[in-house]
Amino acid sequence: MSDNRQQNALQLVQKYQELVLLYESLDKEIDSLIMSHGGGSENLPPEELSRYRHLARRRDDVLNEMRELELELNIDEE
Repeated sequence: MSDNRQQNALQLVQKYQELVLLYESLDKEIDSLIMSHGGGSENLPPEELSRYRHLARRRDDVLNEMRELELELNIDEE
């Protein structure tokens, strides 16, 4: 593998690791928000429901980015 390709692969792996940490952080924040209101999104007041939806959309976006990088890096979950 050439130095340039190796550097690019390393950058992709680092980006993937950052996305994993961001995903986990968003997921933890969502869990805390839900648990602070009885364990269900149906219990959230309107302003918190809006926050929940924003966080969930962001988490979904991060997950999609992770999946794209997995394809680029040929990461197989099995």
